[in-house]
Amino acid sequence: MQDSVQIEARHLCKTFPMGQQQVVALEQVNLSFREGEFAGLVGPSGSGKTTFLNIAGLLDVPTGGNITVMGQPSDGASHKAAAALRNRHIGFIFQTFNLLPVYTVFENVEFPLLLQGMPKSQRKDAVWQALEWVGILDKAKARPSQLSGGQSQRVAIARAMVKRPAIVLADEPTANLDAKNSHNVLQTMVKLNEELKTSFIFSTHDEKVIQYLKRKISLEDGRVVEDSEAEARKHEAELQ
Repeated sequence: MQDSVQIEARHLCKTFPMGQQQVVALEQVNLSFREGEFAGLVGPSGSGKTTFLNIAGLLDVPTGGNITVMGQPSDGASHKAAAALRNRHIGFIFQTFNLLPVYTVFENVEFPLLLQGMPKSQRKDAVWQALEWVGILDKAKARPSQLSGGQSQRVAIARAMVKRPAIVLADEPTANLDAKNSHNVLQTMVKLNEELKTSFIFSTHDEKVIQYLKRKISLEDGRVVEDSEAEARKHEAELQ
């Protein structure tokens, strides 16, 4: 049985106004992502990577074309429906961590579950499990200011994973990490991808991230210029 399609973009276009002109961020992008992917959008700054993630996460809308996320077409979706889909199915990891400074690590990870209205006892169990996944149980009572960059990114991963989303969108997740911490958090994401079948889609130009990808999608000037998924899967099949 084929894995189910979670994200499908067809003829996706996005432009932004800049003065009297329109800047093209995405142009005629056709991409689909299936359950359990570990894929990356790769390219220089301005190539459209983050724009695609924002549209896939229903944080932005395309100028042209369409995208379907977990069976929900973006066109015609209300803000409420988009928020409900994000809350249930999508986790986000940002390069700046975006942790709430007045909350403890535990409370930061718990926050998405509060939005879901999960009962307290279930929230507690889910948060402890997420902290265990990323190896920071001992930091549960700490505040973000007391954490290293690597620890902060682990908290961000736990927060993204605590609701067991189908998809995690990670925008330059290693940009503020040194090589050792980059490899540690990437190994954590690989483990979660393999054990929970969560799809990870990255925006990156970091070679350390690219080494871990099972699928590499190269963007230039808003267009897909290479998609090495077929080669990667062929290689995996040869190994089996």
